[in-house]
Amino acid sequence: MDRNQIRLGVESIRAAWQWKLSRCLCYALLAFLSVKFLAWVVLPIPLFATPYSYVLLSKEKKLLAARIAIDEQWRFPCCIPIPRKYKQALLAFEDRRFYWHPGIDPIAIARAFLLNIRRGRIVSGGSTLTMQMVRLWQRNPKRTFLAKLLEMCLSLLVELRFSKEEIMQLYMTHAPFGGNIVGLETAAWRYFRRSPETLSWAESALLAVLPNSPALIHPGRNRVTLRKKRNRLLRVLQERGILGKTDLQLALVEPLPEKPVPLPRLAPHLLDTLILQGNASENKQLSRFTSTTKFYLQQKVDGIVNRHGERLAAQRIGNAAALVVNNRSGEILAYIGNRRAGSSGASGLAVDLIHRPRSTGSILKPFLFAAMLKDGEILSETLVPDVPVRYRGFKPNNYDRKFRGAIPAKLALARSLNIPAVHMLHQYGVQRFYAVLQSSGMTSLFRSYDEYGLSLVLGGAEGLLFDITQMYANLAAEAKGRKRMHLHWLAGQSRTKIIEKSFGTAAAYLTLDALLEVTRPNLDHFWRNFRSSKKIAWKTGTSYGLRDAWAIGVTPKYTVGVWAGNANGEGVAGLSGVSSAAPILFDIFRILDDSSWFATPWKQLTEFQVCKDNGLLPSAPCELQRVLAPLGVSFTRQSTQHKLLHLDKERKWQVHADCENTTNMRHETWFVLPPVQAFYYKKFHPEYKSPPPFRPDCRRETTQPITLIYPTATSKILIPRNLKGELDAAVLQAVHVIPDTEIFWHLNDTYVGKTKTFHQISIQPKAGTYKLTLVDEHGNRLERSFEVLDIERKN
Repeated sequence: MDRNQIRLGVESIRAAWQWKLSRCLCYALLAFLSVKFLAWVVLPIPLFATPYSYVLLSKEKKLLAARIAIDEQWRFPCCIPIPRKYKQALLAFEDRRFYWHPGIDPIAIARAFLLNIRRGRIVSGGSTLTMQMVRLWQRNPKRTFLAKLLEMCLSLLVELRFSKEEIMQLYMTHAPFGGNIVGLETAAWRYFRRSPETLSWAESALLAVLPNSPALIHPGRNRVTLRKKRNRLLRVLQERGILGKTDLQLALVEPLPEKPVPLPRLAPHLLDTLILQGNASENKQLSRFTSTTKFYLQQKVDGIVNRHGERLAAQRIGNAAALVVNNRSGEILAYIGNRRAGSSGASGLAVDLIHRPRSTGSILKPFLFAAMLKDGEILSETLVPDVPVRYRGFKPNNYDRKFRGAIPAKLALARSLNIPAVHMLHQYGVQRFYAVLQSSGMTSLFRSYDEYGLSLVLGGAEGLLFDITQMYANLAAEAKGRKRMHLHWLAGQSRTKIIEKSFGTAAAYLTLDALLEVTRPNLDHFWRNFRSSKKIAWKTGTSYGLRDAWAIGVTPKYTVGVWAGNANGEGVAGLSGVSSAAPILFDIFRILDDSSWFATPWKQLTEFQVCKDNGLLPSAPCELQRVLAPLGVSFTRQSTQHKLLHLDKERKWQVHADCENTTNMRHETWFVLPPVQAFYYKKFHPEYKSPPPFRPDCRRETTQPITLIYPTATSKILIPRNLKGELDAAVLQAVHVIPDTEIFWHLNDTYVGKTKTFHQISIQPKAGTYKLTLVDEHGNRLERSFEVLDIERKN
């Protein structure tokens, strides 16, 4: 055989072997792909179908609250990053070659086989971490040969389907840690009050050995054995160079944990709300929420609300809620849906009152003020009537039952006066204001605007603390020239624009400026306690029947909303926004780091020269003052209250050309309010001087010096009975341009009495229609008809 034949034979053999090797590799690859495909088909996703606890984390990933799973196990959802210390401790204890084997460790199985033969019983199964995870998935079936074989097969499939990190996370999430505590994260919080990544070496080692014998953790049961297992693992870590000698000595003396501690409950109501919203969303598996709340702020605000909650509970006010908002991002930084249960035993504490509709009281008044500023219907100093009034059966009253005659709109807002607010709403229009509230983000208006009527601005509607706080936060955003936004409480959500329309930078700024000095004259002792170096625009509200107390505060950086009352709607004497909600508001602001104030938006403002007396444009000579208003508004209201009067030489009487020579007259511009407004205005403004009366020889028949305050032209009087069953009296009231003038009162042409200076008289008429006639000593006459209702029929 020559050399060529030998070469050809060798090449033929080589080609044959290459073909066989290639075919074997192809078969092996095909088999691998088939098994991998089988793993994808056979193994369910998710692998574990167990229910999980709902978990709420702060922005810093600290635990705020959790709810137990429906199977009564504390099992936090997957997945968190695997803590370094726990990972090293776990691999050292359970599976040293975890990253080298395909799910089955032949060395471990052989060692376990020899050990079991030597001991004469099963003492080791040679299980890898993957096999232990499979056992957890299979819910710990009985230990038989067939079960072990199935476990090994499934482990191979799991390794083909999941990465090593995913397998370790699945084990870490579902391993038992004693009692109803499942998973590393749950165990870290229940035993050590900390997240897993913050655990010490001793704590990590303890949790690494515990799933091997979870019953050892129970107080008083085999704690010596548990300590030995932990310490043995710590020494192994030291031998492998993972742990230093000093670290080992410190770890060995660390005590074992006692019984499991309760999980934090800093925001249980927010968690409940998120669960409800999550169940209503497409992602029904969402059970871990990372919120925008800041842990330590939430903790402090929770303490403030609960401290005041105990104070309020002593007054039979059982519930309180609070929100803290970042005005720049719209993030909710603190969310207290209700105070915690305390020694008072209040009811309704599980209700999230941030999302429950409650009567708004006066809390919506600033938005009417802002809307009227924006539309040029008022200026900050424009006088608004504050006199007894009735609108189609609706009779508003101020909180102090007083009337000021007329008051600047800015001051009426600061003092939260009801009658001026109703007058402003009547001027602006209920339908327009209703649209303003809707566009501002108020979602609880479920009736039509005409059903609410003028009571809309006094608490006739119900609002959510969430919506109201959002509306105030958007005032702050607009005052800084930013877009409106939705408040949000989940990390990663972006703020979004609510609507196209807005109040504008200038109107928002002027409104917040008006709220800087919110005061109530008869409650000065409260306000002294609230003064500080911080500028805070704030507003309170108290609903009809003393059921709801509101306080909302705004700074450039934060908005804080507070509600207090009873979840069941029970009214309580003494409940008010001032005394019940405001102290909580200001205690919260004291812990916030903001002492700045809004920059004046000069480019968005203009100035009007108005009469100082009434804030209207001058139509006659008057003392002027400058008032800021939104740029571009068309304010055209001229003063009709500055009148040119013709007086005699002594300026004692008004005269005219028919009764006095013009050369003897003195001409002066006089600020003259309507008689009813003037009657009340003088009580608060002693400097106000009524115009002199006409000299007797100058009086004209067209002059009507008498004005009837009550009853009004549309009054229907209902006179109640007292405790004795007798009818109470109705008090009729009038004013005269010359107070000392005597007025004679007649009812149905029957004389009932006379008055002087203070023109009030009481009557006790029966049901029916009456004609009231007033005649002064000079013969001036005023008549008015009114109706007295039958109280029996009314009932």
